[in-house]
Amino acid sequence: MATGMGKYMAHATGIYGYGWAFELIILLLFFLIVYWIIKSSIKNESAIEILNKRYAKGEISKGEYQNLKKDILEAD
Repeated sequence: MATGMGKYMAHATGIYGYGWAFELIILLLFFLIVYWIIKSSIKNESAIEILNKRYAKGEISKGEYQNLKKDILEAD
């Protein structure tokens, strides 16, 4: 009886055949999905968006805002 269970466990864990390959594929898919989720959650903000946020927070004055906005728009 123990021998029969041992053979079943060997097949279930991938010792025989290509079970390890399927486990590797599942692991790679998991990491790719996690990477995709993390990458999509990070937004790339444009210079104008960053400038608008800084002005809204009061980090820069109106004059600085206008000068920087002009510089950014001229650079594009």
